[in-house]
Amino acid sequence: MPLFVNALKRIAKFFYRLYIKMPGREMKWWKKLLLWSGRVVLYLLTLALAVDINLFGLFGSSPELSDLRSPEMNIASELYAADGTLIGKYYLENRSPVDFTELPPDLVNALLSAEDIRFYSHFGIDLRATVAAFWSTARGDRRGGSTITQQLVKNLYKTRDNRSKGLLRNVSGINTAIYKLKEWISAVKLEYYYTKNEILTLYLNTVDFGSLAFGIEAASHTFFDKSPSELRTEEAALLVGLLKAPTYYSPVLNPGNALRRRNNILAQMEQYGFIDLKTKDSLVKLDLNLSYRKAGPEKEETGYFREAVARSLEDWARTSGYNIYTDGLKIYTALDPLLQQYAEQAVRLHMKNLQAKFFEHWKDMNPWVDSDGMEIPDYLEKLAVETPHYESLYAMFSGNADSVRKYMNQARRMKIYTSSGSRDTLLSPMDSLRYYRHLLNTGFVSIDPANGYVKAWVGGIDYRFFKYDHVNQARRQPGSLFKAFVYTSAFEQGLGPCDRRADQPVSIRYTEDGEQRVWSPHNADWVFTGQNITLKSAFARSVNSVAVQLTKEMGWDAVIETAKRMGIKSPLNSVPSVCLGSGEVTLLEIVNAYCAFVNGGQLNEPVFVTKIEDVNGRVIFSHKSVPESVISEEDAFLMSVMLRSGLQEAGGTTQGLWEYDLFRYDTEFGGKTGTSSDFSDGWFVGVTPRLVSGVWVGGEHRNTRFRTSRLGEGLRTALPEYGIFMEMVLKDERLRSYRGKFKNPPAGVSRNYQCKSADSDSDAAGAVTGPAGNDSLPVLPVP
Repeated sequence: MPLFVNALKRIAKFFYRLYIKMPGREMKWWKKLLLWSGRVVLYLLTLALAVDINLFGLFGSSPELSDLRSPEMNIASELYAADGTLIGKYYLENRSPVDFTELPPDLVNALLSAEDIRFYSHFGIDLRATVAAFWSTARGDRRGGSTITQQLVKNLYKTRDNRSKGLLRNVSGINTAIYKLKEWISAVKLEYYYTKNEILTLYLNTVDFGSLAFGIEAASHTFFDKSPSELRTEEAALLVGLLKAPTYYSPVLNPGNALRRRNNILAQMEQYGFIDLKTKDSLVKLDLNLSYRKAGPEKEETGYFREAVARSLEDWARTSGYNIYTDGLKIYTALDPLLQQYAEQAVRLHMKNLQAKFFEHWKDMNPWVDSDGMEIPDYLEKLAVETPHYESLYAMFSGNADSVRKYMNQARRMKIYTSSGSRDTLLSPMDSLRYYRHLLNTGFVSIDPANGYVKAWVGGIDYRFFKYDHVNQARRQPGSLFKAFVYTSAFEQGLGPCDRRADQPVSIRYTEDGEQRVWSPHNADWVFTGQNITLKSAFARSVNSVAVQLTKEMGWDAVIETAKRMGIKSPLNSVPSVCLGSGEVTLLEIVNAYCAFVNGGQLNEPVFVTKIEDVNGRVIFSHKSVPESVISEEDAFLMSVMLRSGLQEAGGTTQGLWEYDLFRYDTEFGGKTGTSSDFSDGWFVGVTPRLVSGVWVGGEHRNTRFRTSRLGEGLRTALPEYGIFMEMVLKDERLRSYRGKFKNPPAGVSRNYQCKSADSDSDAAGAVTGPAGNDSLPVLPVP
């Protein structure tokens, strides 16, 4: 113990003499100079060590060795279509790293000329530039002296963020000295771990070029729509010029500043011998010549699909530990770019036409009416109260409703959606709310029934303005689309397409919430013919009375069980009206369930992603189809017959497809329309052997709707979108694989399905020969 105490005393005495004790008067001047110089060096080294280890938490954290050896960068993940086409990205910072071999010499030379001409000769700290920076600052001319390596440290490790500051962060002047010292220390370490070319590559992969472009790859594509290796000298100089101040020197926002900065860098390149005078003089005369494409998900037409894929990967990311926004993954999907293109075109064409009809239909009137056709009082005012803008104004004016109302009715400049594109206009928030409540929206999805691959996806009329996805986020009443599960349940209990039921009134007594109720639905046209019609004809014409009779016979819980088995995951109330689509489901659920009807009763989960690779190209996920048999092959075939009957039977609700050029391509069609109460929702699902597609059309709020069957039924609001889409698909010879006819019936079909059509059936004489009208839900049950 005494030896240990003596050792500590000697160590303390040594540091006392070295750091504190003043030199004696008798010491010669040159010894004093050496002593003081040594002390200054030791003081600086001690300070550097204290800062690096964050002594007593005074200085804040510094990059650790593991951080320096394996720096973390937020790398954008890329989303690809089935043919390898890049269709989107996920990122916190839009960055795709490149190798040094992909950097053109002129880009490197421009960077060295502008930022650090002695980069290849210093060790992370340029002493000459540092002294010059101190001298210029002392004279009031603030000038940076940071090397490229120091800037890399600042960008990569966020050394100036609040989380990197210690207890001394609020001491005036000290904070700046601390973070500069941190950057010097880390710069020297980086120079030890990396070659000069690796440091340059890291730097160009991490810097912010503005316009949501991080790294040289993103910047090259954003401003010139090309890869870094294709950059010309003047383009490289412009991009390097952005690094000083991305907004001030932005060629989009401030082209004059960008031009001057570019030319200054070209002059510096000539000064340092990277280009000759003649080349410099010719380049400074050139215009900026941008091919600007701002990075940002709101600009991508596949925005709905991109977000749907992200939602589908949430569970996988949670269990695998990967982050699609930072880990640089390559995500390959089943999306067919051509089908996607045609789906987007069909949506634009149809919705523009339908919206014009809607405006004309409600001309000089407000479309928010109740079931009796009466305008809902204070409808807009109540909606306004729920908006974030109203809430912020309410807080600003301390609850003064009059002041809030005044500002909500003051016009201001804003960009709005129109069916012909976005438009700048002058509207008040209330006028904007009124305008948007006049708009219809849509959802469209196509799936390959053989494997569940999602081939096309449009979640709304414009992703920039409407982020809510009407394919798998919105739940709406499907109307008569749900009858497919009624007839499937009936077939599972032994009935067939040629069995008959009378078209007559039917009532169902049931209990709901402890109350006895009676449900007496009507047909869409309010007429009961009394005829004894085949199930095939009843399905084709969407006769409500027959579907309700079948439900009464089987029990509505059997219908619900069938729907759940076939992939309907949305909650469904156990009430008889479920058979006519009173429950709320997503478009994706319905379309995927219909896939089983043309896939021999086999159901796949919807497949978005087929494969995922990590940043090194290693496959970390690969989809394997595991179809489930949800109904028998015979029942699936019989239901495909029922779906085709809408085109073949007199009065079939899908005969609107005959208006489109679909039937000269050796392809068979089936389908079903659906319309909810008061025409709030229009649906259509179209099936071919190779593709099942679904459409929903309606207002964001159910009060936004047509008032008449002639305009509001699914036959007229949803079916045309499908017809336009399939016209384009079948016409394209590149998509021949989506043509085809339904399979022959399985061996030994036990039930007759080739019964006479309604117009020649003696038992159905007098049946209507036109479409049976809408498939809207009937009146609500009464207690």
